[in-house]
Amino acid sequence: MKNFLSIALLLILGVLPAVCRAGFYDINTINSIELIFVEDNWDEILDMLCAAGDEERLIGRAIINGVEYDSVGVRYKGNSSYSPERMKNPFNIKLDHVIEGQEIEGYGTLKLSNLFMDPSFLREALTYEIARQYLPASRANYANVSVNGNLYGLFSNVQAVDGAFLDEHFHSDDNPFFKGEFEPGPPQPGCPNVPPGVWQYLGLDSTCYMSFYELRSDQGWSELIGFLDILNNVTEEIDRVLNLDGHLWMLAFDNLLVNLDSPINISHNFYLYRNSAQLFNPIIWDLNQNIGSFPHLGGPQGQPLNLEQMQQLDPFLNLYAYDYPLISAILADPTRNRMYIAHMRTILEENIANGSFLTRALEIQSIIDADVQADPYKFYTYNDFIANLESGVAGVVGLTELLEGRVDFLLNQEAFQGDQPLIEQVTTLPEVPVPYTQLWITAQVTAAETVHLHYRNSPTEAFTVTPMFDDGQHNDGAGNDGVFGAVIQVGATTCHFYLYAENSDLGRFSPERAATEYYSIAVVGDVVINEFLALNDSCYADQDGEYDDWLELYNNSDSAINLTGYYLSDDDSDPTQWSFPDTSIAPGGFLLIWADEDPEQEGLHTNFKLSGSGEMIIFLSPQEEVMDEVVFGVQVIDISEGRFPDGTGDFIQMTPTPGATNLNGVEATLATNLQPNRFTLLQNYPNPFNPATTISWQLAAPAWISLTLFNTLGEQVAILASGYYTAGQHFAVWDGGNTSENNLSSGIYFYTLRVGESSESRKMLLVR
Repeated sequence: MKNFLSIALLLILGVLPAVCRAGFYDINTINSIELIFVEDNWDEILDMLCAAGDEERLIGRAIINGVEYDSVGVRYKGNSSYSPERMKNPFNIKLDHVIEGQEIEGYGTLKLSNLFMDPSFLREALTYEIARQYLPASRANYANVSVNGNLYGLFSNVQAVDGAFLDEHFHSDDNPFFKGEFEPGPPQPGCPNVPPGVWQYLGLDSTCYMSFYELRSDQGWSELIGFLDILNNVTEEIDRVLNLDGHLWMLAFDNLLVNLDSPINISHNFYLYRNSAQLFNPIIWDLNQNIGSFPHLGGPQGQPLNLEQMQQLDPFLNLYAYDYPLISAILADPTRNRMYIAHMRTILEENIANGSFLTRALEIQSIIDADVQADPYKFYTYNDFIANLESGVAGVVGLTELLEGRVDFLLNQEAFQGDQPLIEQVTTLPEVPVPYTQLWITAQVTAAETVHLHYRNSPTEAFTVTPMFDDGQHNDGAGNDGVFGAVIQVGATTCHFYLYAENSDLGRFSPERAATEYYSIAVVGDVVINEFLALNDSCYADQDGEYDDWLELYNNSDSAINLTGYYLSDDDSDPTQWSFPDTSIAPGGFLLIWADEDPEQEGLHTNFKLSGSGEMIIFLSPQEEVMDEVVFGVQVIDISEGRFPDGTGDFIQMTPTPGATNLNGVEATLATNLQPNRFTLLQNYPNPFNPATTISWQLAAPAWISLTLFNTLGEQVAILASGYYTAGQHFAVWDGGNTSENNLSSGIYFYTLRVGESSESRKMLLVR
């Protein structure tokens, strides 16, 4: 094995790619969608299909951003947002209803909401954006929709929770999958007559659950019933069947933002998906009445709440409600209760208390302003659109009046009082472990009674929890010195981990967005997956001139390695899918393999392809031991993901370099086909850093810009660049130890690039 340069511990955003993926759901893009039906009475037909309550669709054509899609299936969607009396009803458009594979950027189903009960036009797009910082959630932006040449107005355009969504976030799409959707009515014969709560156990008969859940997979009732049995009857084992961290994020998000049209208050608007680790994951859905637009406790006929009552909504709503075990069974545990409050505090501090919520809302308002004015069938006036950001109109509370009052209320509650633990100086030893060896992890922690380490050795595994000790026997220095340590066994590939510390009052995570964000330490074997391209449109052709998917291996060792009998696969249920023929890889060398389902071609061609919507790549030894694996999300055409530096670094998006040294984000052009007035802000490099780092950005056209640095409290630390810049790529170097603000402490900082009325922010980590 070569001697490697020291590699710093990386803070990884589990869902945010190195390059923000512009496209159909880019918030700066207002899509144009025109539906064309042969039938003049198309609205009447859609009303009849909706009344029938089935999944039948009206066939038509769609022209989306100038591109025509034939034989698409259209139906109306929604509950309270739909009415046959309305001109502007929400649409569900299935592009691949007739033509298999007909999609836009990998998306086959479009969900268009009519912004009913939202004078601000902001609630869905803005709060989905907040949610995606902490848990799997849909992308959302806007679209102008016309039918047979007539404009029906501006709609919110929300990514469907479908197979593409599941692949992107859970790296599988064929496990048990349910939509929570309560349908009122008497219970089935033999089923208990219970109030319509959320996640109740109703016995072993699956028919008892069909009024509460819609099965979206081929099977899964037995798994769902087993999950609900454990939640309700063996709650101490709930971490075997539920992604507790993701669940706590959802509860905190819904309660903080007074999202009462959600499972914390009513039995619908959520999905449940069982991932490969056999954990059910709740997924938020339908945020059109978020931020107090649905002001009723217990459902539409329940207790109506005024502004003050919503501002003062109990952060432990339904804690003692036996028919809401998704809350009562979970938060009854003191540690989970403190974790929940820690998550709520993070969302509150990062989005509302620092004013970023209002800033972002104003930015989105400016993007859609002209289109709101032009909407012929909007439910509220243009003046209402402007006013509802801050104040109530037509019975719908204002966004800032509710949330600012909510922050004041929550921060004065007993659950938020006390001395919160502080976690600093997270370190690992060794810095670059080899596969299947021990890794020591330590941290300086104050004001904590217990500290736990959560870790996993594969992105598809559940996190394992182990205690950390301050006893002088766990690589933690002297006993009781505030340094906590633990040792774990790493696997064959990257190890992810985060920390949680608590006392009798409060808890804290590190990183605070765990487990969407986590620390990552590279585990370096001799031969590793080094780069891959899953959407090869015109980048690099094989020997037959075909632009196929490919991947690249790299040999970290000083000797040639024979790969005969090693395996590659894109399916963990079939890890020996393709076997290497007689092949070797040189020391420090690269080996290119085509993933094209064409194994009879000359050279190395596998019997599987890579998915542009995200999946995994597994590399196994002849003994079927995992040597390396990569799990990736939605890809960008002709942009690869590769390790930087070769063989040891973390994966970043880059200009493809098949069979050659990988380039980092500063050296490579990462964005293609930039539109006028568009820009790309790249991740700083190195990250983490001490003391200096480079930030780069690209402009499609000359523009006035400002690049500003903030701390986690939203306070401005430095102006890194400001002025008129030409089109192209630009750089700014920030030295955290040699500025007028020098001697800054270790921690997370944010840098924001503003171009005209648009802005984009990224996070970086200063490590002293």
